[in-house]
Amino acid sequence: MPKATDQRAPFDPTRSNVEAIARLEQEALHHRSSGERISDFITRIAGSLTVVIIHLLMIALWVLINLRLIPGIAPFDPFPFGILTLILASEGVFLAIFILISQNRMTRQADRRAHLDLQISLLAEQELTMILRMQQRLCSHLGLEVEAAPEIEQLAKSTDVNRLVSELQSRLPDSE
Repeated sequence: MPKATDQRAPFDPTRSNVEAIARLEQEALHHRSSGERISDFITRIAGSLTVVIIHLLMIALWVLINLRLIPGIAPFDPFPFGILTLILASEGVFLAIFILISQNRMTRQADRRAHLDLQISLLAEQELTMILRMQQRLCSHLGLEVEAAPEIEQLAKSTDVNRLVSELQSRLPDSE
């Protein structure tokens, strides 16, 4: 009788992690407010080389027209180009606001990622501590002599996160 083959693909943790991260990113993009979507769109467009070139061409044309360097076109904003200054200043203010909206959203997303990283790191530390304790018990049960290094004993203890935070804060330099 022919042997049945397992049709399931083997578990690939890397692929699974990549898919989970991609799913989280898609969810974050999906949950943006309308204002954040508009702001992201404007910021993405404004940050392109095409927009830089268009601005340079439009400003150059504006200046050439208003310095009477193009025959047949009457100047409409004589030097020192008050209308141009007003338009560019207004554009700069609005663009700065859109950038800030996008940056605020990205900061919130980065904070969520940092909290997730911290949670995963704490969980991994707890799991590794438990594994080390289990290995110590297993060695003891099997009668294997293991050098009782102080490092092993210290690592087998649970990590006190609050103590670590306090210690870090007392040792790190102020950011002034």
